[in-house]
Amino acid sequence: MPLKNRVKEFRASKGINQQELGTLGGVSRQTISLIERGDCNPSITLALKTAHVFCQNVEEAFILTEDDYEG
Repeated sequence: MPLKNRVKEFRASKGINQQELGTLGGVSRQTISLIERGDCNPSITLALKTAHVFCQNVEEAFILTEDDYEG
């Protein structure tokens, strides 16, 4: 199950587009789009870089729900 995320919200508040965020994270615009839609989960490194761009803790940008803890 994909992580919930606030990437699109944070990106809009910073006024940057998907291409710019991808460049900052070392990935493509398409990867950012997939993450925002919940179609893929970022690597730990990318999640940390993304949170750093937004001056947030990774837990603020990427959220695990109760369902994610059930095996």
